[in-house]
Amino acid sequence: MKLITNTQVTVDGVMQANGGNNPELDPGFDRGGWAMAFDDDEAERYIGDCYLRADAFLFGRRTFDLFAAYWGGVRKDDIDDPFVSSLNSRPKFVASNTITDPQWADTTVLAGDLEKSIRELKARPGGELQVHGSGQLIRWLLERELVDEMTLIVFPVIVGAGTRLFPDKGTDFALELLESRTFQTGIMAQTFRPAGRPQYA
Repeated sequence: MKLITNTQVTVDGVMQANGGNNPELDPGFDRGGWAMAFDDDEAERYIGDCYLRADAFLFGRRTFDLFAAYWGGVRKDDIDDPFVSSLNSRPKFVASNTITDPQWADTTVLAGDLEKSIRELKARPGGELQVHGSGQLIRWLLERELVDEMTLIVFPVIVGAGTRLFPDKGTDFALELLESRTFQTGIMAQTFRPAGRPQYA
């Protein structure tokens, strides 16, 4: 399977709390919900189609807890919703050394040698192993060159604070642009393939 990350970010790279403020999950952060002002049916269909293409999902612990509580519980009966139908019908894997009994059906906990486990998943036949959210995990995957494709869904807003997808200092990557789309509200979706190290002047 190809490992594909799919991340909603602001122009300044913030990925934290795109859906709203939550004092318990994001204490001290009051700029959440930055994606909600850009109601775009076409962009939502695009994101939904991404989910439907997944053969399996890979999550970090924090995103897994968020998704399991919402998509796996509150709306699990809404089978016409592409997010609900895909997330509740495909295998899910969560990187965690602390979860022992995941409540979300068809979930496997990847503990111990995470890199070995993910390489074994990637070696399986199939289409896409997708990572949504899970910023810490994405950074870890990039450092180990485990990402095959990266989709960034960029919202036209500068938040000015919050957790960013990319660290201030890390491995450098050249990227090959595979697809680019712009939606009516200014949202841009760009899919890249890592292409080795960049060329510097």
